[in-house]
Amino acid sequence: MPHSLVLNLIPASPIYPQFLTGRHLHALFLNLVSYVDRKLGDRLHEQKEQKAFTLSPLQIAKRPTRDPILQWQHNQPIPAGMPCWWRISLLDDALFGHLNQLWLNLNPQHPWHLGSADLQITSLLGTPQSTQPWANFCTYAQLYEQASQCDRQIEFSFCTPTAFRQSQHDSALPTRESVFNSLLNRWNQYSGIELPKTLIEQPLFPSFFDIRTEMVADQRSKFIGCVGVINFRLLGDVEPLVIKQINALADFALYCGVGRKTPMGMGMVRRLS
Repeated sequence: MPHSLVLNLIPASPIYPQFLTGRHLHALFLNLVSYVDRKLGDRLHEQKEQKAFTLSPLQIAKRPTRDPILQWQHNQPIPAGMPCWWRISLLDDALFGHLNQLWLNLNPQHPWHLGSADLQITSLLGTPQSTQPWANFCTYAQLYEQASQCDRQIEFSFCTPTAFRQSQHDSALPTRESVFNSLLNRWNQYSGIELPKTLIEQPLFPSFFDIRTEMVADQRSKFIGCVGVINFRLLGDVEPLVIKQINALADFALYCGVGRKTPMGMGMVRRLS
């Protein structure tokens, strides 16, 4: 069952920009995991292949949550006392089960460290919220059963920079193949409901796009990806079952993201109504 969890946080001291990178937030997540299961934290740390979780950059709560584009870099410190939120998505039931004790026993007084700052987790959102579109959960069976058999338009918002690996290089262009192959591979790895690889061969074409490239830079590297909106449309004679399968993948995007570095806050995607 995929879960999209939103943690509400308050820093007890300023968080400086150099500690707001994907690398530092990835380390914070592993610390959360290790708090309840040291062996699992070590295993996730050493894992090289596709990982069963994604993370968002840290967000300042006063920014409109309905604004589809998120903030992925901070040029100024986040001051003490500023409410923030952070999304963690889990794609694997086993991983969520291992972390149950963490979610059930969150102590607002227990400090978590992000660089030199102490963070307090004040609440956890795991169900749909009118003011927080990133909180949700659904079984894979429900995602599949609820997927539309007639909706031929799929509109995605790329909310943090998104890029795809092609051979030895990255491409920031969200083509049909790159977007839907990324979704399909993660769906088949975790859902237990196998979808055919030929699904990506359907006549699915971009009918509208408003995207731009953005760069994420830290002391170690630079990452160039796209943000914005793209609409794909299914054309021609397509079976209802195929339409349903493609819609299931599109709905799954909220949880798994697409492309590279999703455990570092990149590739956050959600479907727009």
